[in-house]
Amino acid sequence: MTAIGYTLSSEEHSPADLIEYARRGESAGFDFLSISDHYHPWVREQGHAPFVWSTLGGVATATEDIDVGVGVSAPIQRVHPAIYAQAAATAAAMFDDREFYAGVGTGENLNEHVLGDRWPAHAVRLEMLEEAVDVIRRLWSGEEVSHYGDHYTVENARLYTLPEETPPICVSAYGERAARTAADIGDGFWSVGPQEAVGVWEDHGGEGPRFCQLQACVAATEDEAVETAYEKWPNSALPGELSAELATPALFEQATEMVSKEDIAEGSVITNPDPQAHIDAIETAVDAGYDHVYAMQIGDDQAALTEMYEAEVLPSFS
Repeated sequence: MTAIGYTLSSEEHSPADLIEYARRGESAGFDFLSISDHYHPWVREQGHAPFVWSTLGGVATATEDIDVGVGVSAPIQRVHPAIYAQAAATAAAMFDDREFYAGVGTGENLNEHVLGDRWPAHAVRLEMLEEAVDVIRRLWSGEEVSHYGDHYTVENARLYTLPEETPPICVSAYGERAARTAADIGDGFWSVGPQEAVGVWEDHGGEGPRFCQLQACVAATEDEAVETAYEKWPNSALPGELSAELATPALFEQATEMVSKEDIAEGSVITNPDPQAHIDAIETAVDAGYDHVYAMQIGDDQAALTEMYEAEVLPSFS
């Protein structure tokens, strides 16, 4: 069975609004929520980047039954894995008997360089993530941990607040090498948009939930949706590895000067107002191998997507 989720976009909304959208998403009938972890928005027009772990506390108290995941955090530089382990364990404990998914990845320079550390090459970041996940798992055992590794030091650390069930660690990957690493160290797979890497992950023995985000802008007309997505989320059309390497929102704004409205209309953002376009996109992701597919609504009008999904899309997958 396919689980359909709804994105809480930390880059576009205040924490209070995100908590209200979480409540609305549960009321609309979504199976789960995903929330992003950013220190900066991609471009300044998006306007927000609250601390995800504080927001999650509000989401936990504002909702009752819906599952929640962080899609994704990078416990390698800005946040030490020992601190991530405590933050995620606390969040999972607050969601009690609900499923809490701990999404992790190698991150983007935009968010992770803010403490002044050198931004490592991707191969190094993968090594760091492997070591970080090992530290996190050891701390989630409840035992005292001392660790002296290639990238991290932990001394006499023990977590006293732990959830009853250990959260599955779902690892983000886009390339073949990262997908193999995700299969080795993770309990699930996380991606933005259908990616062929999920096949590599499965072939390498990956097991667990497979998450895929779809970017959308629901509006009265397709032209209006394209205009909103072009204004608020032009970064969706950037090619290659730019999203991982650019350091500031200002640099993203310079890069997105290359993006046109036609790029948005013909790209990965669903701008067709017909609910069938969303149903088809979800089915495409399912056919690619994903069992958790979640939709992100670009722009201020979050109700446009949640109401359409409640009435027209979710019933197709119930």
